[in-house]
Amino acid sequence: MTLMDSAMTPQGGDSARAITKLVVMAVGGQGGGVLTGWIEAVARAAGRAVQATSVAGVAQRTGATIYYVEIAPEGVAVPVFSLAPAAGDVDILIAAEMMEAGRAIQRGFVTPDRTVLIASEHRALAVSEKMVPGNGIAQADEVMAAAEIAALRFLSADMERLAVAKGSVISASLFGALAGSGALPFSREAFEAAIRNSGKGVEASLAAFAAGFEAVQGAVQVPQAEPLEAALQVSGPAAALSDWAALLNRVETLPELIRDMARAGLQKVVAFQDCAYGTAYLDHLERIAAIDDPVRDHALTHEAAKHIANAMSYDDVIRVADRKTRAARRERIDAEMGRSAEQGMQVTEFLHPRAEEISSLLPAGLGARVQASALWMARLDRWFNRGRRIRSDRVSGFLQLYLLAGLRGYRRRTLRHAQEQAHLDAWLERVTEARQADYDLAVELLRCRRLIKGYSDTHARGLSKFDLVMAGADLVAGRADAADWVRRLREAALQDEEGKALEGALRTVRSFAE
Repeated sequence: MTLMDSAMTPQGGDSARAITKLVVMAVGGQGGGVLTGWIEAVARAAGRAVQATSVAGVAQRTGATIYYVEIAPEGVAVPVFSLAPAAGDVDILIAAEMMEAGRAIQRGFVTPDRTVLIASEHRALAVSEKMVPGNGIAQADEVMAAAEIAALRFLSADMERLAVAKGSVISASLFGALAGSGALPFSREAFEAAIRNSGKGVEASLAAFAAGFEAVQGAVQVPQAEPLEAALQVSGPAAALSDWAALLNRVETLPELIRDMARAGLQKVVAFQDCAYGTAYLDHLERIAAIDDPVRDHALTHEAAKHIANAMSYDDVIRVADRKTRAARRERIDAEMGRSAEQGMQVTEFLHPRAEEISSLLPAGLGARVQASALWMARLDRWFNRGRRIRSDRVSGFLQLYLLAGLRGYRRRTLRHAQEQAHLDAWLERVTEARQADYDLAVELLRCRRLIKGYSDTHARGLSKFDLVMAGADLVAGRADAADWVRRLREAALQDEEGKALEGALRTVRSFAE
C-alpha cells in the first residue's frame, strides 16, 4: 500500500491524517489557480469531497501564492476541512519553481515521514535577486540537496522547459508530474479528463501533461538549449554572407580554446552593426591574442573575446528601437501571452530619453558642442526628458521605432559611438600595459567591463563604478596581490546599486595604499 493509499483510508484512527493535504506554491503567471482547479476536478469526478483555498503572497516573489487543497477519503460525505496548511501536516507539495521548494522546506511543509515533493528545477528570480547589479541568483543546488533529505520522495525536472516545448504553461506539466508520481489514487485518464473538460488550450496542455508525466518516471529527457552551431546559422545577401564567411575563417586562426567564445562575440558584434564592425572586433582580439600566454590556456584572450564584444555592442537609442521592432520579440510576446491568430493585442512601449541620449545621437562634433553647453542640454531635457508611451502595435507607433532603428548605418558617425570607441581604446590600452608586468591583473581589468551595462541611468551608474574600480586598480598597481584586490573591488561594485559596498572596499584599499 502506498503512502497516499494509507492516508486516504478512513479507518486510520486519525481522521485528520485520513484527509489528503496538498499544497501548490507558485508565482505570478504560472497558472497555479488553473492547476488547483484541475486537481479539484479530478477529485470531484471520483466522488470525493474536496476544498481549495489560496493565500496571496508578496511582491518580492512576484505574486507568490500558496494554494491549499484537501481531499476527503472515499465515503466521507461531510468532512471538516482546514483553510490553510500547517507545518508537518502536508502529504503532497508542488513547487512551481525551485526557490518555492526551498521556501516550503523552511516553513516546515515538507517532512521526511510523509511529504511527496514535486518541483520544477527552473528559476523565476525574486526581486531581490534581480536588483543586484552582478549575479545575485541564489544557488538552487543547495535547495536540491535539502529536498532530498527533507522529503519522503523528491521528484523534479525542468517543468517550465517541458511546457514551453509543447506550447503550453508550467501548470500542465506539473499536473502531469503529479499524475506520474502516483501520489493520488486516480488514473492517468482521470487527470487527462480534467484538462479536456476545462475546454481551454486542451491539446497543448495534454502534450505538456504527458511530458511532465513521463519526466518524473524517467521516460523523457528535458529539451536542451539550442547548440552554438545552430545559433550561428545566418542568412542574408550573397555579398554579406561572403564577408561573414571571411570573418569566420579569421576566427579559425585564433587559439582553439577561445574559438567558440570568439564566434559568439563576433556574431553579437555583427548583429549589432555589420561585418565591417566585426572586422574591428577581430582586430582588437588578435592584438590581445598576440600578447597572450598559451601556458595560461589563453585566459586573457578568452576574457577579451567576451568583454570586447559586450563593449562594442553598447545599448543606445538605436539599439533599443531595433529590439522593440524585431519580429522575434513580437513572437515571444505572443507566446508569453498565449495570443492566438484571431486575437488582437495592445503593446505600449515606455520610453524616457534624457538629454544625454538625444545629444549622443547627433554627429560627433555637433553633439560634443551641445553637451558642453548647459543651455542646450537644459533645452533638450525640457523637450525630451518626460515619459513617453508609444503603441508599437499601431502603424504610427511602430514606424517611429522602425525609422529610429534604421539609423544603424549612421550610428558610427554619432557622438555616442565616438565616446564608446575612445573608452574601449583606453581600456584595452590599460590591459595591454598591465599584461607586461602582471598577467592576472590584465585578466581582472578585462573582467571589470561587466560593470558597464544597460541604458540611460543604468549605464551612467555602471560607468561611474567602472571608473572607481579603475582608480582603485591604480592604487594597488605593482603589488603582488593587485589582481586579487581588483577582483574584490569589482565584486563589491556588483553587490548593490548604490555602490555602498564598493565605497567600503575603496576605503580599505586607501588605508594601506596611500
